[in-house]
Amino acid sequence: MELVVLSGKGGTGKTTIATALSELAQDVVRVDCDVEASNFYMYYEGKDLEKEDFYGGKIAKIDEDKCIKCGKCQDVCRFNAIRDFQIDPFACEGCGACTLVCPREAIVLEDAKAADTFITQTDEGIIARAEMGIGSDASGLLISFLRRNAKRFSEDKKLTIIDGSPGIGCPVIASVTGSDMVLVVTEPTKSGLEDLKRVVTLCEHFGVSTMICINKYDINEEMSEEIEGFINDKGLKLVGKIPYDDMVMKSINELKPITFYNESIAKKAIEDMWMRIKENIN
Repeated sequence: MELVVLSGKGGTGKTTIATALSELAQDVVRVDCDVEASNFYMYYEGKDLEKEDFYGGKIAKIDEDKCIKCGKCQDVCRFNAIRDFQIDPFACEGCGACTLVCPREAIVLEDAKAADTFITQTDEGIIARAEMGIGSDASGLLISFLRRNAKRFSEDKKLTIIDGSPGIGCPVIASVTGSDMVLVVTEPTKSGLEDLKRVVTLCEHFGVSTMICINKYDINEEMSEEIEGFINDKGLKLVGKIPYDDMVMKSINELKPITFYNESIAKKAIEDMWMRIKENIN
């Protein structure tokens, strides 16, 4: 069973909630698919059991011994990645146009390392995660690899909680595809509602059961009511309304899940939400 935690944009509290749910669920496998801003794993101390290079694309390379400096590669490159017959690895998109026009076959495409991937053992269980290389882009291939990596440690009926990327791009699509359930974390703003609509449309396209959580709902209760109206109109499940809580910032600064703070009002709301989520999972 895979539960993916998503949000329309960064900063809505997605990782805070994913971490809290992981604590409440206890025996879970965690996957940090927010690879461009990976921080799910930072709440846990652990030991890396596996480390593997991930190659997610191609990059051009010029053989200087073959190159006659005709300039055709520079002319055809739409990304301005070739200057003075040198490849800029941060600009090259690996499209291969330069290899087609080179009269001496002096340019080849090589695999480009995009990230290091890890299986990390913590006191709370396994986390599958990645560290992106400088200038690398997140890809659906990397997300799919992390999910497959995590499944090796997932027993029958064991819950996997995936901290997804914000937005609706390729990494999010790869996180949602084939998953069992999605929890979308939104916030009571106009942009929050519009972001929510886009994520919901994506989940509908893939036929994934979708639940909604309004984080910091009480900072704009009128907007929260508007979001609830959208949820009702779409026939979706509102499983949580979490109040604004200064204790959340304390938990982030101390890198401890919010469930560690008994005086937290957000903790209580997330616990109630977890009970509702369990009803939908079962």
